[in-house]
Amino acid sequence: MNSSIAKIFTNRSTFLGLLVVVLGFGLSFLSPYFLSISNLLEMTQFGAVLALLGLGQTLVIIGGRGGIDLSVGAVLSFSGVLMALLYHAGVNIWPAAIIAIFIGGLLGCLNGFFVAVLNMPPLIVTLGTAYIFSSISLVITNGVPVSGFPAGFDFIGQGKIMGIPAQVLLIVIPVFMVMLWVINKTTFGRWIYMVGVGDTAARLAGIHVKKVRVMLYGISGLLAGLGAVVMSSWLMAAKPDIGTGYDMQSITVAVLGGTSMMGGEGSVSGTLLAVLIITMIYNGMQLANITSVWQLAVMGIVLLCSIIANNIFESRSRQTVKKSK
Repeated sequence: MNSSIAKIFTNRSTFLGLLVVVLGFGLSFLSPYFLSISNLLEMTQFGAVLALLGLGQTLVIIGGRGGIDLSVGAVLSFSGVLMALLYHAGVNIWPAAIIAIFIGGLLGCLNGFFVAVLNMPPLIVTLGTAYIFSSISLVITNGVPVSGFPAGFDFIGQGKIMGIPAQVLLIVIPVFMVMLWVINKTTFGRWIYMVGVGDTAARLAGIHVKKVRVMLYGISGLLAGLGAVVMSSWLMAAKPDIGTGYDMQSITVAVLGGTSMMGGEGSVSGTLLAVLIITMIYNGMQLANITSVWQLAVMGIVLLCSIIANNIFESRSRQTVKKSK
């Protein structure tokens, strides 16, 4: 019995999967509607954008050297606003969406340039650019949401395919599968973890550390731009402050999913399970009419518990390695 419990606490995916089951059972007592099929499908819709931002954040943190991206929410807001303004300037909505995603990637690469090439602290860089991008979004819109998107654009954010939200089926799952393949099956995926473990060892292995790190921030920005398209399609409006709070949430799901803040360790599968857990908690509290103030408090508790859990898992892993030797 003890060995079975020990296995659960040394396997992050097993632990998170069990947590999903326990949460589902517990939250069903808060509201009888929680486990209904319609609510569960709607819940995945609420977690789609967070999943995209969390996956990007995971790569940045795995990349090491204190990697973190506090600008993902601001990039989300700016990319959405830019897409809306391009559309109203006469650009077709789909090319405008592609441009917005591309701009998100460029903004991410800008963060990567400051961090990797100029050796500036990631926390300060991304916090600074978050302020800049947020301010620009508010200035160019006068703080007013930009609406008036064309009919048909709402399908990505509001449409369903066989009852499953289109944004989950057409965006989140394909992105997750591609990232899973890249991390586990490609040379670049191995480079990410080697860079995260240590710059010196990675350089000796012939890896261009700075280029890899710039690319990781670029991917994070790219996914934030994609999230902006999904969010704008869902709301049928681009809000200059819509990304507020997503930076902390993306870090929370990355850490809860098993990504070590020290770098070199983590998985996109764990992050996706963590997104499901966070979404379940939010959805359950909303169904139970718990105020947003308490929802923020719960999020803070989850983040702290995630860090504690990571320390426990890392300690268990080290003990397992020692015993095997």
